[in-house]
Amino acid sequence: MNQRLKVDMIGCDGHGVCAELVPELIGLDEWGYPVISASPVPEHLAKHARKAVTLCPQLALRLEAGR
Repeated sequence: MNQRLKVDMIGCDGHGVCAELVPELIGLDEWGYPVISASPVPEHLAKHARKAVTLCPQLALRLEAGR
């Protein structure tokens, strides 16, 4: 299944937990807000991506089915 990470930038407070858990897919900008890769989540990182979604303090990160 093709999934992509998405972030609700209004809901995000820039804690950076997501970038710590999946640095291969999420970087941080100069203010500490996530910059999400447009690439689909590779299978070997799917577990880490799900954990990042679960541990987001603001529940601003989600996985969506890719197109």
